[in-house]
Amino acid sequence: MNLKQKIVILTGAGISAESGISTFRDSGGLWEGYDINEVATPQGWAKNRELVLDFYNQRRKNVRESNPNAAHYALKELEDKYNVVIVTQNIDDLHERAGSSNIIHLHGEIMKASSSFDENLLYDLGDKDIAVGDKCEKGSQLRPHVVWFGEAVPMMDKAIEEASEADILIVIGTSMVVYPAAGLANYVPFYIPKYIIDPHIPEGLNHKNLTKIAKKATVGVLELVEQLLID
Repeated sequence: MNLKQKIVILTGAGISAESGISTFRDSGGLWEGYDINEVATPQGWAKNRELVLDFYNQRRKNVRESNPNAAHYALKELEDKYNVVIVTQNIDDLHERAGSSNIIHLHGEIMKASSSFDENLLYDLGDKDIAVGDKCEKGSQLRPHVVWFGEAVPMMDKAIEEASEADILIVIGTSMVVYPAAGLANYVPFYIPKYIIDPHIPEGLNHKNLTKIAKKATVGVLELVEQLLID
């Protein structure tokens, strides 16, 4: 039996942006000049697979060239004292590379490919890209292992289960108002400590026992982790 307190951490674009990974937050529907409807929806995939694959190949290159930052490494340190579960909206592998051991990817993992026919067929890409004509063993085109707009979030139930057992909730680099991920806060016990770390915290958050840390991740996370390791 694990007697450590459980910390559930929800991370979003803000933590990866400090490692140089581009996001489409506040981009008006554009991501690096691409219309997200063309490259991040099932409809876009059906319309132009080559465009979609090229877009994600470029995003994957960006991830490979980026490194975990101080906030990623600080979250790993929490495992010395706590049972840590990271629920991330990010598709990069920076939490893994920083050494965190229990990570739930809500929106998929860009460093993997999946079968267009069977979503359970996954392939680690390593330093490879995906091209039109690359197929799984069942003969269907490989696609990026990411959740597109309009698709179900298959790991959401697992994330809700973990959140309901949390002793502490920490939200980093994302708001607590955008669903479905923001709904996780509704599943944690109302009486547990909750923290949000982001330079732009939305007004009107009224969760009980919520501490707001209006700082970027590489500053706010280090301060909070130091406090939690001392407590």
